[in-house]
Amino acid sequence: MKSPIVTTLLLLIVSQSGVAEGPPASSFADSVQSSVAGAEREEFDESRWQLGFALGYGLRTNPLVQSDDLPIVIDIDIAWFGDRFFFDNGDLGFTFADNDKITSSLVARVNSDRVFFGRTDTRFVTVDSAGIPLSDEVIFEVPDRSYAVELGVEVLADGPWGQLQLSAFHDISGKHDGYELFADYAYGWRSQRWYFEPSFGLSYKSDSLNDYYWGVRDSEANQALPTYIAGHGVNAHARLAMSYQLNRRWVFSIVGEFERLNDDAAASPMVEDNSVFGYFAGFGFHF
Repeated sequence: MKSPIVTTLLLLIVSQSGVAEGPPASSFADSVQSSVAGAEREEFDESRWQLGFALGYGLRTNPLVQSDDLPIVIDIDIAWFGDRFFFDNGDLGFTFADNDKITSSLVARVNSDRVFFGRTDTRFVTVDSAGIPLSDEVIFEVPDRSYAVELGVEVLADGPWGQLQLSAFHDISGKHDGYELFADYAYGWRSQRWYFEPSFGLSYKSDSLNDYYWGVRDSEANQALPTYIAGHGVNAHARLAMSYQLNRRWVFSIVGEFERLNDDAAASPMVEDNSVFGYFAGFGFHF
């Protein structure tokens, strides 16, 4: 699954090129794509295929202890939109309601929380998570977590007042058996070749989802990593995307995003930072 910031940039590329849009951004990978999506449209023949790429530099910080940040250098955008069915960079969907004001779709996706667990390190430590010295050196390793396939409903609405995205997803792969409720509001405007789009929103994580990714099982615990049960919570995020249309195909974009983890996730002994920051600056091209 793409990082949210990369998806926003590629969506901005698509919108500036005048290609038919699919569902809007819902994550930081969605942010980099859609930061190329709001600028001025030009008259192109509408195509069901959406192909493009973003090239530049950015990263997304990793809140886990003993972990590396997630770099962003290049990302490929591949999507197809039919009359009802669509494929959008890994997401599969069926649009069951679509008019001038609102679009509703059934979507299958992969949960994005797992991405942080792929860049962790194993170390020997002499203090526990509270900083108390241990009697012996102990291996500290962040437990691995699996990707979860989720099915849900996305509702998209837009108008002169801005764009609103609401979604509800539930695990269908048996990994965490939890659910997530998501809401995001964005308002974009153009100034000649520039396009600006600030957005903000909330994401409710159920106790089952939160505990699967941020909790520590008895079988994973030791002196350095105590058992921990995470309850439900609400993440908050804010994002600013800017783009400059160089020509019909090329766009220069800058995206920044901040996400505050919910209290139960932030209190996990696996977590070092209670927030995640991401940014990207680069060029986008749409075929």
